[in-house]
Amino acid sequence: MTLNQYIDHTLLKPTATQEDIRTLCNEAMHYDFYAVCVNGCYVEFAKSQLQDSDVKVAAVIGFPLGASSTETKVFEAKDHIDKGASEIDMVINVGWLKAKKYELVENEIRQIKQAIGNNILKVIIEACYLTHNEKQKACELAMKANADFVKTSTGFGTGGATLEDVMRMKEVVGDQVRIKASGGIKDQETAKKYIALGASRIGTSSGINIVSPSKNKNDEHTY
Repeated sequence: MTLNQYIDHTLLKPTATQEDIRTLCNEAMHYDFYAVCVNGCYVEFAKSQLQDSDVKVAAVIGFPLGASSTETKVFEAKDHIDKGASEIDMVINVGWLKAKKYELVENEIRQIKQAIGNNILKVIIEACYLTHNEKQKACELAMKANADFVKTSTGFGTGGATLEDVMRMKEVVGDQVRIKASGGIKDQETAKKYIALGASRIGTSSGINIVSPSKNKNDEHTY
């Protein structure tokens, strides 16, 4: 599989304008990225820009804190799917996890997955705030709730993806759930390390830098 097809080309900054999203979509089509990842208000617009391409639309919910109500997250997820997203990146309720309210965390993930049906659900565990045991538990809960992916980070916390986190997440989920590494991945060498450890998707705003031959002259364009 080409390296391009691991990339979720991402723009989630609060200052992003419609023109910025247009540029994001054009770049995603030009470089044949797997998806764009946008905030909910731009889902419909992104879908319209990508209508003649194979690039998917991923939308975030409960972002970036994860602390909105379950009902709100479920509504967001349904709304984004209705408007053209085919993938949902949700943030878990980190406070619930740390308080060991595991049933609430699992039930929320399950409700969102049920709401979006066969569409892809990625569960952001925001690893920078979690202990090793909490990261493991978050992955286990996501698996039990039938999520499709576990994801390292929002990119808005105190830290992003780490190789150790992806390695340990892979130990927990095996081949049952895929892994998205996100947060701070800016070059091809680093991206390939995450893929080698088991990441199936890379969330990044540096996708062009990662795949561009002019910036990675000595690297092959496939992985």
